[in-house]
Amino acid sequence: MGPTPDIYFKYVPTVIDMSIRSELYSVNEFTFAVAVILSAQATDKKVNEVTPDLFRVAPSPAKMLMLGEDGLKNHIRVLSFFNNKAKSIMGLATQLMNDENPNDDNYKFPKKYHNRDNLMKLPGVGQKTANVIMNVLWGAPNIGVDTHVFRNAHRYGWVGNDANTPEKVEEQLIKIIPKKYHPIVNHVMVLHGRYICRALRPKCGECPVAKWCTAPDKTI
Repeated sequence: MGPTPDIYFKYVPTVIDMSIRSELYSVNEFTFAVAVILSAQATDKKVNEVTPDLFRVAPSPAKMLMLGEDGLKNHIRVLSFFNNKAKSIMGLATQLMNDENPNDDNYKFPKKYHNRDNLMKLPGVGQKTANVIMNVLWGAPNIGVDTHVFRNAHRYGWVGNDANTPEKVEEQLIKIIPKKYHPIVNHVMVLHGRYICRALRPKCGECPVAKWCTAPDKTI
């Protein structure tokens, strides 16, 4: 139905700005994790409308706790599920207070969290969030399966109908995508799916792999 993974990751990066690792605004590793948590069920554009002001006053775990849950809610209340997200973020900040440099405005996660199992023990950090954090911050070959990755993995026939959860999609993608492309899978598929291979009215005329694609909703 679609291009092979090898053809896709050879040609699609030619229309993707590979210098951009994520479109989420952040100022350090802690704030990137917060931004990823906030992005659940929300667009990056919407998240980026609230995070600059938030991260000016709360760029570290300690300062996030000083802001308090109600203060955090005031910054993020335009986002969906802001109450639950605020609880998760405050829980994350609380747990990180037990590690070094919790008041550092250039906060970096301790090395022990450069491990998905340990990262997922933090409040608000599920598998998808952990994958995105590890891929973007540390170049780990993890695939954060968001709506774009999930949709297009099926659209191209790369995963089967049994891949009905993000975890199952990731498991199947890891097996069929050549290892040399693993560090860029998330970045390329998210941006390509967001701006070109969209859910509705995909811009097939701008797609560098359109000639290899036979998806039923192809527009050219």
